[in-house]
Amino acid sequence: MDRVALLARGAGEAGAGKLVAAEATYRSMLASEPRDAEVLSNLGAVLNMAENPVAGEAVCRAALAAQPDYWAALGNLGAALHQQQRHDEAVGAYAAALRSNPSNADACTNLGVALAEQGRMAASLAFHDIALTLSPADAQVRANRAMALLAAGDFARGFTEYEWRWRTQAMAPQALAGQQWCGEPLEGRTILVHDEGGFGDTLQFVRYVPALAALGARVVLRVQAPLVRLIRRSLPDTIAVLPRGAALPPCDLHCPMMSLPHAFGTTLETVPGDTPYLMPCHEAVTRWRTRLAAAGGGRGLHVGLVWAGEPRPGMWQVHAMDRRRSMSLARFAPLAGVPGVHLVSLQFGAAAGAAQTPSGMHLFDPMAEMADFDDTAALVANLDLVIAVDTAVAHLAGALGRPVWVLSRYDACWRWLAGRRDSPWYPGLRVYRQPHPGDWDSVLSEIVRDLSNATV
Repeated sequence: MDRVALLARGAGEAGAGKLVAAEATYRSMLASEPRDAEVLSNLGAVLNMAENPVAGEAVCRAALAAQPDYWAALGNLGAALHQQQRHDEAVGAYAAALRSNPSNADACTNLGVALAEQGRMAASLAFHDIALTLSPADAQVRANRAMALLAAGDFARGFTEYEWRWRTQAMAPQALAGQQWCGEPLEGRTILVHDEGGFGDTLQFVRYVPALAALGARVVLRVQAPLVRLIRRSLPDTIAVLPRGAALPPCDLHCPMMSLPHAFGTTLETVPGDTPYLMPCHEAVTRWRTRLAAAGGGRGLHVGLVWAGEPRPGMWQVHAMDRRRSMSLARFAPLAGVPGVHLVSLQFGAAAGAAQTPSGMHLFDPMAEMADFDDTAALVANLDLVIAVDTAVAHLAGALGRPVWVLSRYDACWRWLAGRRDSPWYPGLRVYRQPHPGDWDSVLSEIVRDLSNATV
């Protein structure tokens, strides 16, 4: 097989997610020509996708040694540095790639992403606009620009651009009957609102659903099964709440949950931020109040903890992001030294089972008793404060109207907004953002200080 055919095979394997096969193809080519800059650069991209950015950086630098200023290798080097959270170096590599090839929309949009993660929003948006000019039909360019606009608080343009997400490789449009609702009159029509992301996305955007009924629509809401009980109780009886997989009635229109802000024309000033909009079971709330009292602690603050998110190893970008947002329980040990604080675990999943409670930390852990989010909501309703990394429980606490402190990674999610500590989505939420990549120590020191002041 000749070089062109092998390059095509490697690209096809990488595009299909067959990363081991793609790596093998490229390494077989390098066996006969170890200084082939294009093959080295392609191998670097595959290694980045395989979450091995250190090796990706090495082969990209080898590509540049063979062919200095090779724009593709510079771009892939930027991605390797970006994954390692070496943001300044990543910005430099992306900028060099763009200088080498000014029409390179990928380098331009990636530069915009890296700048946004540093909080340099004006520069980020400028490069996103250039990328849009270079490649206006590129869905990933449009989706990246959406994230920057949303993080900057430009919700009107950001949510409009966000509709391009359905055309990216990471998203697959769901085959549903009827057209997507985009804000047209709903009187007398039936609309299906359906979940599309994680639990946190549903918890954040379900706030819009009652407004659809107020417009005269018959509303059918499909959500993840662990949310059904809580959401069904919290919404008017006229709204049908169904779990994923349930048979759906005939509907005239449908709308993805995260498209509702766009359809309603949401701006930063018109976010429906009233809380609570989720209602736990009254009897369960009463039971947990008794349980917490029996668990000990007496007077003081009952503080819920979430230290890790869901890893999702089958989705490499999400998995890499989870490693940046998650911590071990041991990192929270300083909180145990704050007088008057009684810690309660709200941690789900594998991170809960793997946690070793640090010496000297008393942690009440009732999570084995939680069947779904309805049970967790009743517990959270009794807490004085929730301290959580960026996970669904932070949204649950916010939607219940409970105070919540979110520990945000350096490359923060758009929804917490660049340069802000508060949130228009949840009035009781406070953001604690890493000042530098991976710097949880500074964040936790600030948390301990503020928690100490709260218990005085």
